[in-house]
Amino acid sequence: MSHAQCGMECRPHCAACCIAPSISSPIPGMPVVNGISKPAGVRCIQLDEQDRCRLFGRTERPAVCASLKPDPDMCGSSREQAMRWLGATETLTAPAG
Repeated sequence: MSHAQCGMECRPHCAACCIAPSISSPIPGMPVVNGISKPAGVRCIQLDEQDRCRLFGRTERPAVCASLKPDPDMCGSSREQAMRWLGATETLTAPAG
């Protein structure tokens, strides 16, 4: 189901998708270490005090961030559920090592 079809919007003060997953794409203000710009579980430096992305709508925003859309499976009914789902997905998709 697409974002437009499910009608979901981001939950205020959630930011789970900006905290739980690792992001390898460069993020302004975050150093790339071992190929990772934002480690899993680390709050993105681009989140403001309202837990909103400062790069939203700007060309500097990584494509992977723009591709994440609110979805009932990912977001669940709370921030905690979203963090658990995204954390489990991070674990399942992490490179073997």
